[in-house]
Amino acid sequence: MRYFIQFSYDGTQYYGYQRQPKHISVQEKLESALSRLLRKEIKTIGAGRTDTGVHAAEMYAHFDWEEELPDQLVRKLNSLLPSDISIIAIFRVKDSAHARFDATERIYKYRISTLKNPFKQQFHAQFLFYQFDVDKMNKAAKVLFEYKDFTSFSKLHSDNKTNDCYIYQAEWKQYEDELVFTIAANRFLRNMVRAIAGTLMDVGRGKIDEKEFRNIIEKKDRKFASTSAPAKGLTLVKVNYPQDIYYET
Repeated sequence: MRYFIQFSYDGTQYYGYQRQPKHISVQEKLESALSRLLRKEIKTIGAGRTDTGVHAAEMYAHFDWEEELPDQLVRKLNSLLPSDISIIAIFRVKDSAHARFDATERIYKYRISTLKNPFKQQFHAQFLFYQFDVDKMNKAAKVLFEYKDFTSFSKLHSDNKTNDCYIYQAEWKQYEDELVFTIAANRFLRNMVRAIAGTLMDVGRGKIDEKEFRNIIEKKDRKFASTSAPAKGLTLVKVNYPQDIYYET
């Protein structure tokens, strides 16, 4: 039987979700706790592999288990896991359901603080007293809808079979001293959201214009895009799945 785990985490202390040979990961912590409670080695497959230091308000992973799950497994897992990882729910899905390949949409938010604020240190990138032209950033962001190959915003030497992604939403909003970039797509390349955010921030600061932003995409070369925005400002906020993956009792 296949189960989905819905969970969230503060990624500050982790080298992303996916297991790393020499570094601590969210997957390692999750599998260790599951294996201890179920008294059998458990392997999970996540909806994605967030970058080092990136957070998730809603993340999913699946695992297989041939028996009924123990009572109060969510509570027991939360008592074992560190305080920066929280299990929201565990539920059965169809045996063919896949946390990564069945995801139809992923939504990220990138948050920037432009004034010193101790309550925005953990989950906001700090660009104190910077001036951003949000209208220019949004005009450039609309250019993303015209393309599907985002090699220019992909981590170099990635093992992707394709760099094609379909972006459904890309919009900046300003709330007093806070800027929030929301971007949704069927999939994202490694480092893609941070590279796009960093490049659009350069548009907002007048370092490049909309035409240059378009040229960066068309060059299909990471060296032409801007420096990636800091990891701590990025949070995966939503992963959507089709209804037909869910198990009907």
